[in-house]
Amino acid sequence: MLDKKLLSILVCPVTKAPLEYDEPKQELICRASGLAYPIRDGIPVMLESEARQLTTDEKLSK
Repeated sequence: MLDKKLLSILVCPVTKAPLEYDEPKQELICRASGLAYPIRDGIPVMLESEARQLTTDEKLSK
């Protein structure tokens, strides 16, 4: 579980947009940039080089 306080201050390093927490996948999602940042051992890895591209369906969902 990611700390809600931490989630409220983290933003996408590319777009500075807010992030959504995807608990099942352990990722932080930025729809503006189309990137998903992994969370490893409870620590968000906020590097563009470590992020994966969202699929078209993921970008449109929610």
